[in-house]
Amino acid sequence: QVQLVESGGGLVQAGGSLRLSCAASGRPLSDYAMGWFRQGPGKEREFVAATSRGGVSTDYADSVKGRFTVSRDYAKNIVYLQMNSLEPEDTAIYYCAAATSRYYYTPRGGSEYDDWGQGTQVTVSL
Repeated sequence: QVQLVESGGGLVQAGGSLRLSCAASGRPLSDYAMGWFRQGPGKEREFVAATSRGGVSTDYADSVKGRFTVSRDYAKNIVYLQMNSLEPEDTAIYYCAAATSRYYYTPRGGSEYDDWGQGTQVTVSL
């Protein structure tokens, strides 16, 4: 089991940027595929981005492709989500999650993930 703690959320104007961090403890992140999910007000949780266990593969939801970038720092055991050109529709609680998976696989389903962080709030204003 790995413990995950997100940070970096906040209030930003439309068009701005934020970088979310997901710090892991207990196990090296190299053992896991890592995903980012979000849940907006009155909405179901949705997939945002994922990076494979080896960091070779990445996958993004169509709604964030070209604006968000997921990356890892193996030395620090942290996964990042760089979010640019933010829109009010990006307002949500953002969660990181860890999945034991094949080396190149980037899971999209929440049920494929074993461990979750507590979430960090991102609010984008007009």
